[in-house]
Amino acid sequence: MSLTRVYPVATGDRVPETVDLKEADARDRLASLYSTPHREWLRLNFVTSITGNAAGTDGTSDPLSSRTDRAVLGVIRRLSDVVLVGASSVRAEGYLLPRTTPLAVITGSGNLTGHRIPADIASGRLLVICPGAVARRVRSEVPSAVDVIPIVSESGVVPVEQILAALRARGLSNIVCEGGPTLAAHLVTANLVDELCLTTSPTLGELRLPMLSGAVEDCMLSLAQLLVDESDALYARWMFPGRPATA
Repeated sequence: MSLTRVYPVATGDRVPETVDLKEADARDRLASLYSTPHREWLRLNFVTSITGNAAGTDGTSDPLSSRTDRAVLGVIRRLSDVVLVGASSVRAEGYLLPRTTPLAVITGSGNLTGHRIPADIASGRLLVICPGAVARRVRSEVPSAVDVIPIVSESGVVPVEQILAALRARGLSNIVCEGGPTLAAHLVTANLVDELCLTTSPTLGELRLPMLSGAVEDCMLSLAQLLVDESDALYARWMFPGRPATA
């Protein structure tokens, strides 16, 4: 398994840089390719088909992913202080806890059906952010070590600005959001996203779930990096307007 950086190519390089994922230093080299220019950073990370589907035929992202994509995912997670997901993703994907990075789940209803939270979860590994009105329900469904963070919300919707504030107040400044599409759209609309990391699987597939759900104004992103693997999957880093170049 290998990844080749086709953009940008350093001046004077005769051949593009290639990272062999079987080599001992592969993780460190990938980490350098995905480092962020600032400590406080928010990126979206998605895998989609060529037609923009964020889910395969089984309703999850698994059919679109690969060992290489999961290697990139692991590096992005390790570079982040916390992985952020909506409860809809927990219900659809099951969502295992990341190996090393804490997971933060956003829920408006308190419904975490389908979660795979181990009963012996260590303190600090999982945070659940929810309206204060459903905090009791959440606490009844998760182990006591889970950090439940109630937010004042009369509408039952947790404002994305308050989500980020709650995480960063706990020192979780570098955030990667892995969906779902509604949460991602709210973050984009609020102009809070710095970067989109997008894996494009070389498949068409059936249109089942858009990567972003809801109205999002046209926004011109700039390509900071493009990698390609041996199966022709693409791994892009797109920067949002006004954000600095990658480190």
